[in-house]
Amino acid sequence: MDRISDQGGTPFASLLEALTRHDHVVSAAPNTAAALNSDDTRPSWRSIARTKVQNIIQPDDIPWMDDDGTLSNTQYMARALAQIETRFQRPLYNPDPKARSALAEDFSAMLCGMAHPDSLRCKPCSLPAGVPTIPAYMAIFNNVLDNSDQVTAPVRKAMFKALTRLIQHTSGFGGGMLTRFADHVSGGLKDLDRNVRLGAGHSLVELIRFHQSLGGGAWRRTEQLFTTLYRLLDAPDNRIRETTLITVGRVALVAQGEILGQSLCCLISQLGNSSPIVRGLVSIQLRNTALAQKKTPYNFVSPFMDQIAPFVVTRLSTHPTLILEFCRFLSVSPLDFVSITLNRTLPQVFASCDSRILQAISHETEEKSSSLFLKHAPEILAHAFRLQAPGQTHKVLMFIIGVLQEAAGDSTIDVATVVGSCIVPLLAELVVSLGHDDPEEVNTAMQALMKVERTVSAKPNRRVAPPQNIGAFLRSYMLGVITHINDMLQDVQGKRPIEAKKRIIKSLGPFMTEVGPGVSHVAPQIMATLQTMLPIQELVDATLESWFTFLTTLERRDIGPHVGPTSAAFVAFWSTFSLNGRDICRRAMEYIICDKGEELGSHLDEVVDLGSIPLLKDANQKLAMLRSAWSPRDKLQKILERSLSESTTVAIQSLIELKHFILDDQEAFVRDLTTGDVFDPLIGRMMYALFSAACRDGDGNEKLRLLAYECIGAIGALDPDRFTLGMTDSRIVVMNNFADENECMIFAIHLIRDVLVGAFRSTSDIKYQSHLAYAIQELLRFCKFTPALVTPGPSNSVSLKVRNRWNTLPKYVLESVTPLLESRFRLEVRVPAQVQLPIYPIKTTYREWIQSWTSYLITRVSAERARCIFDVFQSVVRNKDVGVAHHLLPHLVLSILLSGQEDDAHNIRSELLVVLEDQVRRDTESTDDKRILSAQTVFMLLDHLNQWARAVRQEMNKKKSESKRSRTNHVSEAEEQLLRIDSVLSSIDQGLMAQAALQCKAYARSLMNFEQQVVMLKENDSSSSQLQGHYERLHEIYAHLDEPDGMEGISTLILSPSLEHQIREHESTGRWTSAQSCWEVRLQQSPDKLEFHLGLLRCLRNLGHYDTLRTHVKGVLTRNPEWEPQLVGYQVESESMVGNWEEVATLVEKTNMQTSAILLAQVLLALRTGDASAISESLAAARKTLGGPVVASGAKGYRRSYDSVLDLHLLHELEIIEKTASFCSGLGHSPERGEIYQRLSHRLDARLDSTFPAFRTREPILSMRRTAFALSRAGDDNFRLAIGQSWLASAKIARKAGYWQTAYSAVLQGRQSNAPFSFMESAKLIKASGEHLRALQDLDNSMKMSGIFDEQPNEQPRDAADSSRDAIDDILKAKVSLPHRAHLLRARWMNESDRFEATVVLRAFQCPVEIQQKWENGYYHLGKFQDDCFKALSSKDKLGRGMKMNLQTVRCFIKAIKHGTKYIYQTVPRLLTIWLDIGENPTLASTDMYRRINQEVARALKSVPVYKWYIAFPQIVSRVGHTNNEVYDLLSQLVSMVISEYPRQALWLFVSVVKSTKAQRSQRGKLILDKLRAHNVNEVSTLIGYSLRMTEELLGLCDHPIRDEKKMLAMSKDFPGLYRLAPSLLMIPLQESLTASLPPSSSSGAIHPPFPLDAPTFLRFHDEVEVMRSLAKPRKITITGSDGQTYMFLGKPKDDLRKDARLMEFNGIINKLLKSNSDSRRRQLHIRTYGVVTLNEECGFIQWVPNTTPVRPILLSGYERRKAKHWSPEMSSLFAKIKEVADKDAAHIFVNQVLPSFPPIFHEWFTETFPEPSAWLSSRLSYSRTAAVMSMIGFILGLGDRHCENILLDINTGDVVHVDFNCLFEKASQFRGKTLETPERVPFRLTQNIVDGLGVTGVEGVFRIACEVTLQLLRDNKDILMSVLDAFVHDPLVEWEDEKRKLEREAQRRNVVRSSVDLRELAKHALQPIEKKLNGIYTTSRERPEKETSTSNLVQMLIQEATSSANLAKMYPGWAPWH
Repeated sequence: MDRISDQGGTPFASLLEALTRHDHVVSAAPNTAAALNSDDTRPSWRSIARTKVQNIIQPDDIPWMDDDGTLSNTQYMARALAQIETRFQRPLYNPDPKARSALAEDFSAMLCGMAHPDSLRCKPCSLPAGVPTIPAYMAIFNNVLDNSDQVTAPVRKAMFKALTRLIQHTSGFGGGMLTRFADHVSGGLKDLDRNVRLGAGHSLVELIRFHQSLGGGAWRRTEQLFTTLYRLLDAPDNRIRETTLITVGRVALVAQGEILGQSLCCLISQLGNSSPIVRGLVSIQLRNTALAQKKTPYNFVSPFMDQIAPFVVTRLSTHPTLILEFCRFLSVSPLDFVSITLNRTLPQVFASCDSRILQAISHETEEKSSSLFLKHAPEILAHAFRLQAPGQTHKVLMFIIGVLQEAAGDSTIDVATVVGSCIVPLLAELVVSLGHDDPEEVNTAMQALMKVERTVSAKPNRRVAPPQNIGAFLRSYMLGVITHINDMLQDVQGKRPIEAKKRIIKSLGPFMTEVGPGVSHVAPQIMATLQTMLPIQELVDATLESWFTFLTTLERRDIGPHVGPTSAAFVAFWSTFSLNGRDICRRAMEYIICDKGEELGSHLDEVVDLGSIPLLKDANQKLAMLRSAWSPRDKLQKILERSLSESTTVAIQSLIELKHFILDDQEAFVRDLTTGDVFDPLIGRMMYALFSAACRDGDGNEKLRLLAYECIGAIGALDPDRFTLGMTDSRIVVMNNFADENECMIFAIHLIRDVLVGAFRSTSDIKYQSHLAYAIQELLRFCKFTPALVTPGPSNSVSLKVRNRWNTLPKYVLESVTPLLESRFRLEVRVPAQVQLPIYPIKTTYREWIQSWTSYLITRVSAERARCIFDVFQSVVRNKDVGVAHHLLPHLVLSILLSGQEDDAHNIRSELLVVLEDQVRRDTESTDDKRILSAQTVFMLLDHLNQWARAVRQEMNKKKSESKRSRTNHVSEAEEQLLRIDSVLSSIDQGLMAQAALQCKAYARSLMNFEQQVVMLKENDSSSSQLQGHYERLHEIYAHLDEPDGMEGISTLILSPSLEHQIREHESTGRWTSAQSCWEVRLQQSPDKLEFHLGLLRCLRNLGHYDTLRTHVKGVLTRNPEWEPQLVGYQVESESMVGNWEEVATLVEKTNMQTSAILLAQVLLALRTGDASAISESLAAARKTLGGPVVASGAKGYRRSYDSVLDLHLLHELEIIEKTASFCSGLGHSPERGEIYQRLSHRLDARLDSTFPAFRTREPILSMRRTAFALSRAGDDNFRLAIGQSWLASAKIARKAGYWQTAYSAVLQGRQSNAPFSFMESAKLIKASGEHLRALQDLDNSMKMSGIFDEQPNEQPRDAADSSRDAIDDILKAKVSLPHRAHLLRARWMNESDRFEATVVLRAFQCPVEIQQKWENGYYHLGKFQDDCFKALSSKDKLGRGMKMNLQTVRCFIKAIKHGTKYIYQTVPRLLTIWLDIGENPTLASTDMYRRINQEVARALKSVPVYKWYIAFPQIVSRVGHTNNEVYDLLSQLVSMVISEYPRQALWLFVSVVKSTKAQRSQRGKLILDKLRAHNVNEVSTLIGYSLRMTEELLGLCDHPIRDEKKMLAMSKDFPGLYRLAPSLLMIPLQESLTASLPPSSSSGAIHPPFPLDAPTFLRFHDEVEVMRSLAKPRKITITGSDGQTYMFLGKPKDDLRKDARLMEFNGIINKLLKSNSDSRRRQLHIRTYGVVTLNEECGFIQWVPNTTPVRPILLSGYERRKAKHWSPEMSSLFAKIKEVADKDAAHIFVNQVLPSFPPIFHEWFTETFPEPSAWLSSRLSYSRTAAVMSMIGFILGLGDRHCENILLDINTGDVVHVDFNCLFEKASQFRGKTLETPERVPFRLTQNIVDGLGVTGVEGVFRIACEVTLQLLRDNKDILMSVLDAFVHDPLVEWEDEKRKLEREAQRRNVVRSSVDLRELAKHALQPIEKKLNGIYTTSRERPEKETSTSNLVQMLIQEATSSANLAKMYPGWAPWH
């Protein structure tokens, strides 16, 4: 027997040796028997098993074990163990002890051999289920341990070893076997033999490990074992104690959770043992265990300190050695240990009511007992209330009262007061106990809560009635409890172990159950807690359980806001959930969707896609059913709304869903959104959402950013000119420095709604959420929001004003802030640290600077209300999220400056200057991020100050104008404040501002400041040389802004352009060949400048000259190898484009650069290898880097980051090409290959068409495609054909860009690649170079060679036996360019050449439509040719064969209309004109040909979609009075069709017919509507009734007589019938609602919604009707639409508004044309239109254009500031003189005597109205371009009377809006104007101020180019425009009728015999000048002959005419030409 001695020596050495032996028991391994689950285990295994089994069952024989493989491994093992069990039903064969030991050893070895045959080292892994290990073991056990003398210690040890192996390799125990084994082990631990005890200890370790593997409740299952261990440790025998301690140490190595804690308690309890050896052994065990856990002793023990600390500290007096030894182990002093564990020890000390221990602790900590209690009252009281013994709680409470009473002296203290003083933390402690695993503990906690409730309720003087149940009691304190629990989880009160946190999370479930649905008041805090804890792996299950309880506790109306974040979190973290966790999620989602889904309404839209998770199948199916009504558009809108969520998890899941939507689910739908001249508005919203996601600040957004990049690439590099980002701006300016209470309330509500609530709802940072909650709480109080707002019952205490403010908050805000009405968050105010100013230089990051400066400024606010608002943000602005600080900063700066403290103003000015100076310093130490972000913040501040100053000036001017008679000189407070702000703004040097802005790429600001300097220099009469440097800088800025028009304008001011200037100009306008020449010149001068080589290489790359680029790079590197880092990108790009991949690989491997070219090359190299993982990794790495500029550009920076977007576009295309190639490579020669390629080809074509239409954008895409196809592993004909077609596409875009050489090379490459129909592109290139005839010949010859002329129309399909490859080729050729395109091209060129007979050309035009019978282009051009031939006929021939031509034209146009919409504006109006005009000629209308035309039209009415007729509805309506009855029948049928299909729109255009003053029109209109009402009992009939009543009432309003003094009418009183008509189903007649949209692609578009579905209808009329002051007394009405917006209309009596209506229609067509042209679209040229409703020929309504102001008051205001009188006697005499003198003298007087009094000042309006630079630039460009467009349209239409009241400016955009179109058709011109005393001599208004508003370039650049683009567009589309004006001929204006009567009276007066004047002839005569101008025929005087002029020359003539001093001088003075 071994013994242990206190003297040391051998026994202790053996003990240490035992400790150092680390055998198999300690190591853990996976519980698997995978090696035996298949039948291919190596052959030796069975032979080894056979040997062991034979040894065990001897002397029996086992011949079946020679099995040849018919038994599986499992069957084999089961039979062997069954054989063993059977054998040992009999006695042992050899009872010798050694034989017994060998038997046990063989059994152990057999189990290991079966469980892990591939490993000699034993490891825990279970044998397959069904293998009977336990019966076999028990049979051996009963025989081997038969209590005979032969059972020696080695035998017992061997059997324990066998038991250990059995537990390790068995998966399940039944029949109480575990209990039996535990009893056996317990006996073994007391064995006399040490080795047996250690063996039993091994078995115990495995038992505990097995219990742990079963999951929860392990402590309950092992508690009895630990009871045994404690009993053994208390045994007097040190030998047993020694082996028990070793066993406990081994248990601790494998234990987890509570079992580990109990193991440590076992060990630590022995640290107080008197034996140093025992203490030493315990210390070794503890240190080994801590070392195994890789933790320090303290960190290792701390999770179990709740059990350990009380045990140790309460023995402070009785066992001082224990605390000393334990503290030595922890490496802390006893005092520190006692102090830091007081919260754990004091509860038990007070519970024991042991004054002695309490005094000992008090003595140790040097604190009074009462102080100890007060500091730890919640924990102590919680423990006291949990005590279960009868009277025990009361006893402890009395003990506590005694302690406190002793300290308080005479004061009386009661229990209720003590408990109430710490009620919230006390309740939190007890609530946490509800999360205990032990039901008894939970029950104890519940009992404790009820005790607390009774105690508090018994409090004297309590006014509130006690709650009826524990839930109601907890509800009163739930916000505090949740906050306290969150502090626990965030370790605010000290770090807590994971087990404790698990208990805290679990406690939320029962807490919410008790509180009930009222928990909704703290729902945001609970959601934040759950979302924060979910990613922590150890807390997942507990979090999910509480989450489920949370959802099921809430009422239906309260669940909604949380379903989106819940679903997103579940899906995001699904892979980390256990099986149990997944089941909880399933139940939660089924509860939300299946049980509550139908009740959740729109909240269900926020649930993310669940389709990726099979377990959620039922919920997903139900969700799909609930969303079955969603269209793809609806789904996309919902996804985009979710993607903007403040919650990162929701945003990530939304982008995953969006990615799937774009790529797989609705790829075709998304592609349709990005087609046409203007993309669908959803595209703007989508791009804004993606850019916002990419730019989102904060940690954890990397995945979101990468997803955004991927989606951006999938959508493609969309043309920025075809969509606008859908952005909102919620900024606000506080005007009165928080002196106005109402304004302060608005600001506070703005902060709550737009800043705080979003962050509060989305953050998963619980601490930050508490700071936000405090800020919201205080702002709610500031706004006087109280709980009475949401308390049921009378709320007289809440004023109506406060309640109205509360009701303005959106629902989601109310849901979040309502609980905070009763919250009691407190902020510990810290004394602010001393701040060194300025702050910027001493802070290293932008975040630190803005947070520090904002915090400092909060302390400097002096306005009382401002302090109340800003002080609550002190803790919020210190968070890592700088968004709140960024939002507050401008308001703080403004408030402090307005308050007038000079020191503060000086400090702010210094801070601003130091940031700006840092931008231009070359030796700056600031990072780029800090400099740029800080500068942008400074600019934002300055813009805010400017915005305030602008608003104040406007208000002051308004007040001055209202009180002009006042002569007071008193300076108001507002003026003083304005002076302060102006002094700060003016103190910042404009030069510094411009330089800083340019340096940090704020180009708009830089431009603004430089232009202001130019204006100042001009005013000071500076020399031209002084201005030249500024002009060069402006030119450079315009280049950066990518504004080539501005560059061109500046170029006209530069006297001697430098080479650098020319290069900028050429590169910005895409003239790369010219730029190349300039760079070559520079290189000749300075061949060793890297910058010049880079410029040349840039040109070569943009021209696509990669061979030349490659050669040049090699040559440069040969001479300058050190330049390789700068040139490697070009080198890689050129080598990859020519296919030199070995060199590319070498270059990429050598460089560390991360440029676009390098990253794309890495992807291409990965594609070349075909390694899927390498491709995926390279794509992800490239996206991460190439998407960087997107983040830098910001959410609004799409255009600035377009190059980056293009790179992402390329990456996506590489990915889809690779995937297609990879898939196709496995299909062999299947026809499916062709179909797949065709889909890919269509997809790529659509993507290319949606990009910016420039060579530099599209050529890289095509080039990259060619490279990708060449690298593709498929290598079949499809991909080779794709390469050829890509070359032809390159040739086309190069040709259009004017790069002839590049185009020619591309054509050659296309031919080399055998691209079909490459000859067409070749011929087009020849024609583009000016050789028209040669091009036609080349085309003709090529068509003959290719056999196109031999192809028969309507060729039959090939036989099915043809090979699949031939079929694929046919499909591809058909897709690429069918022969009909070649035929049409040939026909058009033949027609243009004028060298062929008409019949030959006609035949050529017929060929395309014979080949392709559903092609709009072919039918349109054939019809147009025949129509042109008809127009060229003589009058006689028109009556004969002309009718046949008309019939053919009608047929062709009808077919064109059926098959597309590309030429709809040409075909429909012309078709109607032909049909209706001929019908009015009785002779022609009676012919057979016309009968056939009628039949064709009748058939067309049945087959053509109605919306295609709607686009010409005004023209149709104008012909209602048609004289031919047969035609009228069809016409009325057509009108009825349109009204039936689109009643909301068409009725507004038709009411003027019904109410016409012409009897026939009115009668026919009524008949049509009556028939419609008779045949339609649906909505149409209702709408007709509504429209007639509305029209009648509106006419009554227009015609109502008004006395002169009346300024206002009341609609409810004066027009009650109209007032009562709202709400109405009628649509408000807005121009955008009345304009039909067309399908984006050239298709029939039979099912196409041409109008917005949500067009606003009449909701209500406002009662006020304002009477305007003009002669006709127009009256303004106001309407609230169903969309909540306000619309105003002006009723105009005695005014024929048909002219305005048709002009708006005309302008609408022009807008469509402007959007369809890439040049005009890029410049965003447009006309502002507005709705016009003609009620009859005499009155109507015009939509009031909001946010506009006339030019005149702007100028008058400016001149008043300069004391310049608008009109004076001197001016009167000057203009009287001008009227009499010649033009030259008039000009001299005008220039020298009139203009000097009125210097141009219009530019000032832009800087005052748009102080923010980007808005200033945007508004000025809009002004310049809209002025140019309207100038050209005004010229074409002969629009006069353009005085400054008729030209309005939009104060939000700068757009020019023209009104009052009375003087149309040259009515006011000097050549045709007969009604004006002083005819107008200018084509449009271009006076000095109009020019001044264009900027320093004047008419040059932006204005001139916009004029040229517009005029050219008008000329190119003259047929369309003239067809719109055709309605004037058939529905003449009233003024023409007046002119007719005047002419007839004149003829009678003169006794002239003449026929009646034809109104139509008058109309045609009025339209003739328009047609001439559209043909370019114009003259500036009668003396000059009319001739056709080029567009640029015509624009020059017009500008000269409009700016001519002589012409302006001769204008009518009322026109104010000096303005």
